[in-house]
Amino acid sequence: MEKIYTNIKDRRIELGLTQEELARRLGYADKSMIAKIEAGRIDLPRSRILAFASALNTSPSWLLGWEDEEDRAAVLQRIYDESRVLFDAAEEATPEEIQKAAEYLAFLKSQR
Repeated sequence: MEKIYTNIKDRRIELGLTQEELARRLGYADKSMIAKIEAGRIDLPRSRILAFASALNTSPSWLLGWEDEEDRAAVLQRIYDESRVLFDAAEEATPEEIQKAAEYLAFLKSQR
């Protein structure tokens, strides 16, 4: 999701808009909210993604970093395929093996 914040800022600059101008287009009181969003300090709900796309004359897919629907479908398919491998392996694993796998995944996540 971090790509969206960069894309919002890049598109705003590309259009020659200030943070204040974009804030007005979106109904915010001032530019502080735009600055927080561009810095990735605020998560955007879907409804706001649509509003940003409209205000920036682009598509929600582009803001999210999906070039087109085929890219989105490919990403979703890859996530499904990778998840399926984990589910299939878990069906044959013992409770101890599942616990070890969970601990290892937690370790990997902590190394990011």
